[in-house]
Amino acid sequence: MRLKSYNASTMADAMRLVREELGDDAIIVSTQRASDGQGVRITAVLKDSADADDDIRRALSGRNTSAFGERVKDALEYHGTPARLTEKLVAAATAVEVGSPTMACAAALEDQFDFAPLPERKSPRPFMMVGPPGSGKTITTAKLAARARLSGRPVGVITADTIRAGAVEQLSAFTGILEIELRQVRGPDGLGPAVNEMMQKYDLVFIDSPGLNPFSYHDMEYLKTLIASADLEPILVLAAGGDASEAADIGEAFGASGATRLLATRLDMTRRLGAILAAADAGQLMFSEVSLNPHVATGLCAVNPVSMARLILPPEEELQPQPEETVKTVLRSTSIRTEVNQR
Repeated sequence: MRLKSYNASTMADAMRLVREELGDDAIIVSTQRASDGQGVRITAVLKDSADADDDIRRALSGRNTSAFGERVKDALEYHGTPARLTEKLVAAATAVEVGSPTMACAAALEDQFDFAPLPERKSPRPFMMVGPPGSGKTITTAKLAARARLSGRPVGVITADTIRAGAVEQLSAFTGILEIELRQVRGPDGLGPAVNEMMQKYDLVFIDSPGLNPFSYHDMEYLKTLIASADLEPILVLAAGGDASEAADIGEAFGASGATRLLATRLDMTRRLGAILAAADAGQLMFSEVSLNPHVATGLCAVNPVSMARLILPPEEELQPQPEETVKTVLRSTSIRTEVNQR
């Protein structure tokens, strides 16, 4: 079988590329917005006659997926992943079926999602943490700043959260210990000049924003004015766990308002990851880091398709909640291509 992704400026152009290379028998596995927000990406598969025979046998036996696909399907259902997204991931895992169910799941995740950890060195744009109240934006801002500071990078922090009581004091406690400059601003009029000034001084700048209701038109319009006030990138901070349908609505709302990546928090207190999968899918968001614990200095880890697959589909004996060190080990995986090549 042949599995390939195509990028184009429009859906029609992408479909034309699929038909030209794979022909009319190609099956569309997934469609999504390109990682840069411009254009679309389509993934299609073309099966040979042996694959088609296998499909017929599975259909006659009442089984629509392979053994790998069944394992991935069971795991995604355990995590509370929405049915539509589960169907797409299982189809992709069944199509590739490489190495093991975990690696097939990783291939499906790589096909469906983009993974883009935040830079730890220099960035031309600051990053603003956005999300609903209580998602962990302030502590995440502190963790990102601490990671940069401990790596020896010049870093500055801005807080635009003047709504929540104690928000500035909480962030000030962390930045003071680490000797990081903290600038407090009010609204978009103050944010723009502060960003321009800090970007001239620091390699990395992180911005904390107030918790906003994704279902409030007023709140989302206010978020858009913050984003438009400076050349910055909004990162959706969302707690793992919870209802997948609600998370999907939250991801879609913040994605429509300009968020580009999803940073999941409270992974150490969550057994099911369907909510963050649903949010990233609905909002067309790239996965970046995950938060493993409340500790500022060591609480973040980048995530990739393999490490995400291992969290979704751990070994049988590890189906119970994993201790923090086990989660850290899982998340230290390299990339899916490295893992596949080693087999």
